Amino acid sequence: MAILAQKTRLFFSLVCFISLCFPTISSLSTVAISKTSNQTLICALISNSSSLNCTSFPQGIQIPLNPSVSFSGIVGGNGFLCGLTSSNPSSTSIMVCWRFSNNGTDLTYKRIYVGPLLTNLDSGNSHICGIVNGTNNSLQCWQWHEFNSSNNSLITSNLAVGQDFVCGLSPSSQIQCLGTFINVTDANAIPSGNYNEVAAGSQHVCAISKNGTLSCWGNMVGEKPIGQFISLALGDNRSCALRTNRTVVCWGENDFSLPSSLSETFFETLEAKQDVFCGIVTSNFSLFCWGNDIFNSNPAVFNGVEVVPGPCINSCPCSPLPLFGRFCSRELMICQHCPPIVDGSSPSPPPLSPTPMPTLTPSQSTGRSDPWNRRNVAFLVVGCVGSLMILSVLVILFVMYCKIRGCRVHDSGRLDEAGAGTPSQQGSQTSQVQGQSGPHQPPVLEKRLSQLISMGNGGHLEEFSLQVLLQVTNNFSQDHKIGTGSFGSVYRATLEDGREVAIKRAEASASSSYAGGTKYRQEDKDSAFLNELELLSRLNHKNLVRLLGYCEDNNERVLVFEYMNNGTLHDHLHRLESSPLRSWTARIKVALDAARGIEYIHEYAVPTVIHRDIKSSNILLNATLKAKVSDFGLSLMDPQDDETHLSLRAAGTVGYMDPEYYRLQQLTTKSDVYSFGVMMLELLSGYKAIHKNENGVPRNVVDFIVPYIVQDEIHRVLDRRVPPPTPFEIEAVSYVGYLATDCTTLEGRDRPTMTEIVNNLERALQECLATPNFSRSNTDSST
Repeated sequence: MAILAQKTRLFFSLVCFISLCFPTISSLSTVAISKTSNQTLICALISNSSSLNCTSFPQGIQIPLNPSVSFSGIVGGNGFLCGLTSSNPSSTSIMVCWRFSNNGTDLTYKRIYVGPLLTNLDSGNSHICGIVNGTNNSLQCWQWHEFNSSNNSLITSNLAVGQDFVCGLSPSSQIQCLGTFINVTDANAIPSGNYNEVAAGSQHVCAISKNGTLSCWGNMVGEKPIGQFISLALGDNRSCALRTNRTVVCWGENDFSLPSSLSETFFETLEAKQDVFCGIVTSNFSLFCWGNDIFNSNPAVFNGVEVVPGPCINSCPCSPLPLFGRFCSRELMICQHCPPIVDGSSPSPPPLSPTPMPTLTPSQSTGRSDPWNRRNVAFLVVGCVGSLMILSVLVILFVMYCKIRGCRVHDSGRLDEAGAGTPSQQGSQTSQVQGQSGPHQPPVLEKRLSQLISMGNGGHLEEFSLQVLLQVTNNFSQDHKIGTGSFGSVYRATLEDGREVAIKRAEASASSSYAGGTKYRQEDKDSAFLNELELLSRLNHKNLVRLLGYCEDNNERVLVFEYMNNGTLHDHLHRLESSPLRSWTARIKVALDAARGIEYIHEYAVPTVIHRDIKSSNILLNATLKAKVSDFGLSLMDPQDDETHLSLRAAGTVGYMDPEYYRLQQLTTKSDVYSFGVMMLELLSGYKAIHKNENGVPRNVVDFIVPYIVQDEIHRVLDRRVPPPTPFEIEAVSYVGYLATDCTTLEGRDRPTMTEIVNNLERALQECLATPNFSRSNTDSST
């Protein structure tokens, strides 16, 4: 049914595209103003390609832009710029953001949203809000963790975001405000009536009614003007409004007003942030700004360069801009602001007339520059090298810390080199185990094991005798060994009844870098044994490896699992010369299977389980290539117990471990999400989590692959052993790349949940399986 629904949506998307069935986007800005303490960044969408052009005052902030990427809207605030683009103009929006410091050199790029179409977007100094297209047109906000996006929002258009509040218009054109800034959100302060437009400053809001009059509330400074207006722009304690004749009037603290050089200039639309105001000139669509000494003396920002005067949409509530064809493709149009309604009639908008322009010298006008000049490339190279150096330093500090404090962190697939011994040694050890009396098992282990059995959780499990397991593995010989797990080796065997099984035997190393030496390692193997026994005895999911039974005899701790015929995902990606995972569809399906297993332990297990060691060698494949999550030796339950988990030392595998978890030692389900993101990057690129570059220097797959993804160049780092993606597959592969990027962001709160990951991977898999044939028989067969 999911495939049918996806194909149905795709069909209607195609029909809409052919019939120009594009949704109306009512409030997207084509100009963005970003501020730091000493710099201002002005960005605008240019020409009919809607490419982004930026310039800073003074010069310094360099936004690396891809000129081939077009945007439908942009917003800015304190130290950030965000742009809205789309992979499918009729149904999907992607929002990307750049953050920068005062000098503009500390620049970071992040994709903060991908999903259903955003029809409205606005930002305050700190927060960003948008309206997600759909049956309920839900309000969603970013960089605003205290705000609950689902709380009673009736806002469907005209978003206006300020300091800890957001306002907008309901379907009936009435004003609604949400947030914690009471001076604005108090119901008694919000004016009643029907309105055309709402705008917000940091602490005040103004709105234009249907008849063109102005209403303001909150902490507004200055006296609002009298007359009829069609548009607004509000900053910090300052405001400007666009009259019906296209001239601008301003008011605010310190007798703020429009510079005299612009008093007779006609504008199409206005934008503001803090003390900076900008407007697109009617006559030639240049961008002029004012508000501080820099711009008042030289208002031209993009002079002689046509700035897109509004979003391109399929229909207008009033009338379209006469010259919209310069900027919009696919027969879309740009709308003019609705004129005031006077005595039940709507006056015609004023004609476009030549606009007096301030006299400027050639040096004062700003043209478009090449975003990929040598300076920007140098910045990119320096940033990459710097990141590599920082990573190297962190790894060195990490190793030193582990030697001193004893971190429970192990490398991927290397336990067999840390005390496993030779086959003869192992046989000798096994013989000794059989005959020795040895110390009795620790009381804590006895208690937990008896408690588990008495509770009935292990009642369906088979208890194997050590003698039987020794027999079927030839005394755990090297010939039967197939891999390693958390604190143990894994052996393949066939039981007397013909069942093929995988047997994990916990083993201790005589030499250990852990505090406490062998004794500490014995505690670790006991804990790992009980973790897997306790967890897998009560967890049951098709994408979790199935535990068949256990053996607890003297010092031996053994678990018996179903045998997975096709080994580990790690082997298919990095070791096998020939693998069935040589298609993008197969790889995305494996990722989806694994995600479903992790989602189950995060969302449906009671209490919640955090795996702590998600990696490609812990994803096993059965005969039909169904993927299952294995190795729960490091897993923990009930992460809500903050005090307990905060005191635990970080555990996991180098290269996959969540840097936030290691740095703060605060464990959440988002730590598994990070590790899963690393694994998805492995699937896409074919590189190991930690691998060597062409010069033999260790390199992290996140640092290497993610920059290509965020610059829309994922094709340069895809695994060459897989045939190039088809047109249907490339969309899905790119989608998975963006998802992996989201999973590996530094802050856990910004990562998606496993449920969101499952939903996105399902969508990607359906894109891979999509076909251009939308006949009834083809659609019906998808069920």
